[in-house]
Amino acid sequence: MSYQLELRHFKYFLAVAEELHFRKAAENLYISQPGLSRQIKQMEEILDAPLFVRSKKKVALTAAGSYLKGEMEFLLNHLELTKKQLKRIHEGNFGEIRIGFLGSAMQNVIPELLLKLKKGFPAIKTSLEELSNNAQIQAILKDRLDMGFVRLARAPKGIHIKPVFEDSFSLVLPKEHSTDAKNFKGMHQLAKEDFILFSPDYSPLYFDTIMSICENAGFSPKVSHKSVHAQTIFKLVENKLGIAIVPTSLQYGFQMDVKFIEIKQVPQKAILSVIWKEDNRNPALRHGIDLLLNGKDIS
Repeated sequence: MSYQLELRHFKYFLAVAEELHFRKAAENLYISQPGLSRQIKQMEEILDAPLFVRSKKKVALTAAGSYLKGEMEFLLNHLELTKKQLKRIHEGNFGEIRIGFLGSAMQNVIPELLLKLKKGFPAIKTSLEELSNNAQIQAILKDRLDMGFVRLARAPKGIHIKPVFEDSFSLVLPKEHSTDAKNFKGMHQLAKEDFILFSPDYSPLYFDTIMSICENAGFSPKVSHKSVHAQTIFKLVENKLGIAIVPTSLQYGFQMDVKFIEIKQVPQKAILSVIWKEDNRNPALRHGIDLLLNGKDIS
C-alpha cells in the first residue's frame, strides 16, 4: 500500500468521532468534506477495520472506532503534555503537575501542597481545574490530569487512590434559624426541613453519606435543591430556601449570613482522597505525591 498512517489521520479521526458528522468535523478542521472522507477511508484501509457506520441520517462509531477514540485521546493528550514538559525542562524547570479537585480540597489540602512544592521545587509549575469526581477520573485516564482530589470509596483499575484528609460534617443554617450549637441535640430535630445538597453527579459518595446521616436519624431528607458549588448552596441557605450538610472545612473562606454547627454525634466522615494513574511518567508528579503523602520528597 502506498500510504501510511500519519498524525493527521488520528486528528481527523478524532474530529469525526467527536462530532459524528463529517461536514461539521471538516469545518472544524478547515478542510473539505470529500478530503476528510478520503483520509478516514485511507485510515480504515490501513487498519483493516471499519471505524464508522455511515448512513444518510447519521454517523456512528463501530466497536473498533470506539476503542480507537479512547486510545487516541490518551495518546494525543500525552503527546501535548510531552511537548509542554520538554519546553519547561528546556527553560530550566522541572515540568508541570496538572491537578483536578473538588472545591473542599481548596480549603486546606491543596494550598498546603502548593506551598510545599513552592518551597521544595520552585521550578515545578502547577495548573488547577475544579471538576467532579467522574470528570477527574476520566481526565486522569486520558492523561489530561496528573492527580486529582476526590471523594470516592474506590477508583478504577490502574488508578491509585489514597486518603489524605478526614473531615467531620457540619450543618449550614440561616443566621436567624432557631437551632444553634447550644440546643442542637441531633439530626432528628431537622427532619421536616428542606435540604440543599451537592448533586449526586458531582460526588455520589458524598450524597449517599449525607442521606445515611439523615436516615440514621430516622428520616429521609426532602431535597429541594442540588448544586455543584458550595457558594451556591450557602447562598440558597442564606435566602432561607433550605438547610445543608457540608464538610466542616468548607465553612472557611465564605462571607455569608449563615451559621455552621458541627455534627459531632455521627460516625460518618468526609474523606478526601488523592488519585493518580499508576503508569503516569511525569517526573514532577512523583515529587508532588511524595510531598503530599510523606511531607517530604524521596529524592
